[in-house]
Amino acid sequence: MNEAILLPLHVFATVYMTGLIWFVQVVHYPLMGEVGRDHYNQYQRKHMRLTSWVVGPPMLLESVTAILLLLQWPAPWTWTGVWLLAIIWLSTAFLQVPMHRVLEQGFDPVAHKRLVQTNWIRTAAWTFRSLFLLFIW
Repeated sequence: MNEAILLPLHVFATVYMTGLIWFVQVVHYPLMGEVGRDHYNQYQRKHMRLTSWVVGPPMLLESVTAILLLLQWPAPWTWTGVWLLAIIWLSTAFLQVPMHRVLEQGFDPVAHKRLVQTNWIRTAAWTFRSLFLLFIW
């Protein structure tokens, strides 16, 4: 795939995810605490199912295009992007997903607080990725 297609696809996916993660960090996750215990389990299950449709495809597109960019142009800027992406995926797998699993069992204020706090890792990493990509593009 040539750079004329690959880089814009990558930038689009990253900027999309940056906007989405800021919405999640500032609006969505904090409001989870307002759902109430009576409806929380249903809310959390729906959240997990529906969010995967909005997050999954662009995260995969971003990852695939990052790897392709790294393979075609193994320069410092591509390595920086891949390292930030690795931080995002590791944070998701080891911090946010486990908190969502706890929250699937019912609202837990400690897990909710940890989810909101640790999500700043992804928010910062995606923000840096977007700024970095927009600067080099």
